[in-house]
Amino acid sequence: AAANKNGTRSARTRKARYSVQFRRPHTLRLPRNPVYQRKAAIRENKMDEFRVIRFPLTTNPSIKKIEQQNTITLIVDVMANKHLIKQSVERLYNVKVAKVNTLIRPDGQKKAYVRLDASHSAFEVASMVGII
Repeated sequence: AAANKNGTRSARTRKARYSVQFRRPHTLRLPRNPVYQRKAAIRENKMDEFRVIRFPLTTNPSIKKIEQQNTITLIVDVMANKHLIKQSVERLYNVKVAKVNTLIRPDGQKKAYVRLDASHSAFEVASMVGII
């Protein structure tokens, strides 16, 4: 009875630590269960083909590329990547794109060299757009 009243006083044992760093134990991570929707509208894609392609270049070197290398030179949006440029050209001009090269000009605009597939002529696309 006296032992229950006072409690058993035993030496406190410490957990053996084998590393100097303390690693937090993995605990239960529940999936999110929101009470209400945080955004009212679903975010739409603002980079459509009309924003990606700004305008075609009509300089002498670009016209030479149209005639000799089957390549159209375009000024595109700075945020557009090669995949977006390829998709936009294929949608707008109904052609098959072989490859896209890009560079950012010193004035801050992005230039894209769009090489068309051999089955399509860059000259026809240029005349359709109104470059030539």
